[in-house]
Amino acid sequence: MATRRLLPFLLKTLAPAGARGFSKEKAVGAADVVGSHAAKWMQDTSKKSPMELINEVPPIKVEGPIAVCEGDSDPSLGHPVEYICLDLEEPNVCKYCGLRYVQVHHH
Repeated sequence: MATRRLLPFLLKTLAPAGARGFSKEKAVGAADVVGSHAAKWMQDTSKKSPMELINEVPPIKVEGPIAVCEGDSDPSLGHPVEYICLDLEEPNVCKYCGLRYVQVHHH
């Protein structure tokens, strides 16, 4: 991984020899943090993952050809506004929160 190869170089660059308060032993790569976080979800099989929970939400029906997703009705809890084109028959997914939207066709 690039992070693991880059870390020794950054440690040498950022911390001059004998710098206080900077420990090479405590440096953690991004891959290690992500891996341990994902492992926590995988350990407890009684709880559902976030993707399993969001997939239980039925697709949201929209009358127009474009859906607007903010993630939540409260702006402080949502995500950036995402405009989703609904030109296909199957639901389209918001790239931020995973909510699915489908266009209602009136015949």
